[in-house]
Amino acid sequence: MLVIDGLTCRFGSKAAVSDVNLEIGQGAFIGVIGRSGAGKSTLLRMVNRLQDSSAGRILFEGSDVTALKGRELRLWRARAAMIFQQFNLVGRLDVLTNVLMGRLSTMAGWRAMSKSWSQEDKAVALSALEQFDIANLAAQRADSLSGGQQQRVAIARALVQEPRLILADEPIASLDPRNTKVVMDALLRINKHFGITVMCNLHSLELARTYCDRLVGMAGGKVVFDGAPSALTPAVARDLYGLEAGEVMDLEAPVAAGGHAPAALPATAAPPR
Repeated sequence: MLVIDGLTCRFGSKAAVSDVNLEIGQGAFIGVIGRSGAGKSTLLRMVNRLQDSSAGRILFEGSDVTALKGRELRLWRARAAMIFQQFNLVGRLDVLTNVLMGRLSTMAGWRAMSKSWSQEDKAVALSALEQFDIANLAAQRADSLSGGQQQRVAIARALVQEPRLILADEPIASLDPRNTKVVMDALLRINKHFGITVMCNLHSLELARTYCDRLVGMAGGKVVFDGAPSALTPAVARDLYGLEAGEVMDLEAPVAAGGHAPAALPATAAPPR
């Protein structure tokens, strides 16, 4: 279980995140919603420890994440894998090498420095690419791919980190509707097939209601809503988004109970070791 206890982040006199308290069970798909500047990205970055907190604690399975340093902190960042809006791939490198970067935390120091990938590492990386139907792109330069393909590569890289938690920060913000569905389906398959907890920042309330089994709404750095998608009423949406509510949500759209069913994985699919 992930426990966020009184988590606060201040930049000078401004609190980007203020006294957030959440308990998230293993295998949940959490949508973090709210308008720009609500504190969503800062919250995810604090969980990964890319951003230090000003107060509060993050506990994972009883371990105090906020106290981790050195190797333990590096291992945590592998277990709490980040997926970014802008993909964060190395464009001049091929797709397979970009995915293999996710294995660095599992390698001995000298192998990591020289990037001497073992056959097992390569097999794990190719298996991850196969999960998302892009193994045929393994030899291509990352910067030759479409945005949707690049984001699937980034998700494959996160998967080979052997994470317990995936933190996706607006992963579909720069994608068209078709690739948005492909990427969200990929995240849902990881969540349902491997039981990996997903926390995903989303701007679209329709997507949040479709894919997530729990929504956390933020405004002004605080959690102002925490509940099932079915509880996200028009009144709650207006509280979260004000006049923007109609732009980010079809208030008459039916709510999927706990997200829709993921597409079936191939029978031979197996999680990376």
